[in-house]
Amino acid sequence: MPYDPSGGLTGWDLTGFHEGHDTECWRRLGAQEMTVEDSERGPIFGTRFSVWAPNAQAVRLVGDFNYWNGEGSYMQLIPGAGVWALFVEGASTGSLYKFEVLGTDGVWRLKADPMARFAEAAPHTASIVYESQYVWGDDDWMWYRGQKAMHAEPMSVYEVHIGSWRKGLTYVELANELVEYCSWQGYTHVEFMPVAQHPFEGSWGYHVTGYYAPMSKFGSPDEFRHLVDKLHQAGIGVIVDWVPGHFATDPWALQRFDGTALYEHEDPKLGWHPDWGSYIFNFGRNEVKSFLISNAYYWLEEFHVDGLRVDGVASMLYLDYSREAGQWVPNKYGGNENLEAVELLKRTNSHAYGREPGSVMVAEESTSWPGVTQSTDQGGLGFGFKWNMGWMNDSLRYMGREPVYRQFHHHEMTFSMAYAYSENFILPISHDEVVHGKGSMFERAPQDEWRKFGTLRAFYAFMWAHPGKKLLFMGTEFGQRREFSESRSIDWWQSAEWGHRGLQRLIKDMNAIYKEHPALWKRDTDASGFSWIDADDRGGNVFSWLRYDGEGQMIACIINFSSEPRQDHQIGLPTEGVWKEILNTDAEVYDGTGLIGNLGQVVAHPVPSHGYVASASVTIPPLGAVWLRLEPELDEEQAIEPEKATRAVRAVAKMASPHATTADEALTGPAQPRRAKPTSGASTTEPDPGQPTGAAASAEASAAAPNTPTVTSPATPKDSPRSG
Repeated sequence: MPYDPSGGLTGWDLTGFHEGHDTECWRRLGAQEMTVEDSERGPIFGTRFSVWAPNAQAVRLVGDFNYWNGEGSYMQLIPGAGVWALFVEGASTGSLYKFEVLGTDGVWRLKADPMARFAEAAPHTASIVYESQYVWGDDDWMWYRGQKAMHAEPMSVYEVHIGSWRKGLTYVELANELVEYCSWQGYTHVEFMPVAQHPFEGSWGYHVTGYYAPMSKFGSPDEFRHLVDKLHQAGIGVIVDWVPGHFATDPWALQRFDGTALYEHEDPKLGWHPDWGSYIFNFGRNEVKSFLISNAYYWLEEFHVDGLRVDGVASMLYLDYSREAGQWVPNKYGGNENLEAVELLKRTNSHAYGREPGSVMVAEESTSWPGVTQSTDQGGLGFGFKWNMGWMNDSLRYMGREPVYRQFHHHEMTFSMAYAYSENFILPISHDEVVHGKGSMFERAPQDEWRKFGTLRAFYAFMWAHPGKKLLFMGTEFGQRREFSESRSIDWWQSAEWGHRGLQRLIKDMNAIYKEHPALWKRDTDASGFSWIDADDRGGNVFSWLRYDGEGQMIACIINFSSEPRQDHQIGLPTEGVWKEILNTDAEVYDGTGLIGNLGQVVAHPVPSHGYVASASVTIPPLGAVWLRLEPELDEEQAIEPEKATRAVRAVAKMASPHATTADEALTGPAQPRRAKPTSGASTTEPDPGQPTGAAASAEASAAAPNTPTVTSPATPKDSPRSG
């Protein structure tokens, strides 16, 4: 018999799609190259086209293979499926096509394929048949990634807008230049702003028209695979921004696809985003669930990306997001929680973590919604990380103040530790902070150029030493003077100038120090990885704390946000001995003075201070930071076998850490930091060994650290809507 004009697609194939649990619908819908059997002619190669349009009266296929005339290419309706299909002999990779959809209103609409894996670059809008031929070379990376628990790994993320990192570069060119730069700078990950097809460059990718198609302006899907592969081979992970909350209004894309509100809600109170001028997905519709959950998994599976940063999560979670009374519809319980979006996010995260070991799902969530990074089986949303928008807002506000006034706003830098362990956090200095009149990071810093660069060096040292993973937007690593604009490249020429060059070198060196020292990242989500030395030095604008890895490594971090050097600044330390200066942001190589420091080390003596049994005198440069690491002090015998001295120092440091490791606790019970007996003015606050740790730890966990300031501010507020 002649071949099936529907290409063998049946209603049974689409059962999961209609029930909302199809996680790979791109394998069934869209354009699929295949070979069908014809009883007279034998095997016939071509492409099966299929599209979900349940309310259409008819659908025709048009393309370069039929001279864009659909009169002879009516698609077949799969019984009971609401899906139309047609096999076209000879159509293959590179063929252009669209669907002509006759709506219930009698109007023909020319539509791009929602499942297209390749699309024409703007201003053209046709979909393109595409089957990948790429052979991956990242097997080692993918295997090792699956062995990691990312909350206990170093993560320094470089956020990139592909179109303007270096204007005009393709995926293939980026695979050389971007990989080389990120390797030199020492980032562990690159995060790409949305790479899904979008026609308007000014949307930065946040108004998507082709959810399954990488941006064709920069190359083919396999060329994007090549970029990801090269990053992996260089030891750099890839995170991609994903936008499931809303979609573009372009009439040739998803909008009223079959003449009805198919992907969006009919009711604008549910289906229209007033801030961003876009449509909101109907998260309760099973087919939309399949479309979105499949799309998330598609990027992880087909492009080997290591994670998704989910954009605008707050706008998905709240039915009243940016809406006044009477402009939103309560859920079935009368609340403002979008229960359908919550379910979608949970299922998306469950599939990602269950099927792609070592991947990360990151929430851009700007409110205090509980349990964003708690597992779904414990009632959480199931994300791996959440952007710490509260830290970002508070710290940037503080940084922008004149040094003389910072003493009155000291709490803006310490408050984050009151909730640091309530979620698994990433500290973001993202594109959102350097656009729309907010000013660049360079412009935000006050006073003259010397103080601007000093402030930025101190701020980044504060950020890299603070619990939480790191994210920095392109250009901010060398203090670009102008705001970000998608219409031009970042100002690379400035990175060769004084101040900018030093700042760029500082980020490079901090990334290296950061990755080398587990104390700076291993216990990011555990209160036992941090304790204050002095959180209350308001008059000096100085912050000091300790970081621990739980295995015996300790690093003291001291940051001075005043314009005056702090000579002989006394800090308490958990143990006496030599503390090596592993970072000084005033070093000449960072375009500092190179004159204010500690000659490579300080020595802690058994003189109690700040509630600790020892103390040292430290010189802190103005608008600068110093990091100190406990070092082995070798006598003549130990010099012969220095590893013994190192083990001894780590054992001492381990005893001085806030908590012993689990193995040690099983033998000896939880250890406590070595403290001096309370004296007048000394903190008597002790960590509670019974308090929870990790993502489930409450805000009280960090408050148990010594000298934590008293705070009364509310939890992180809703962030103002952004244009992205």
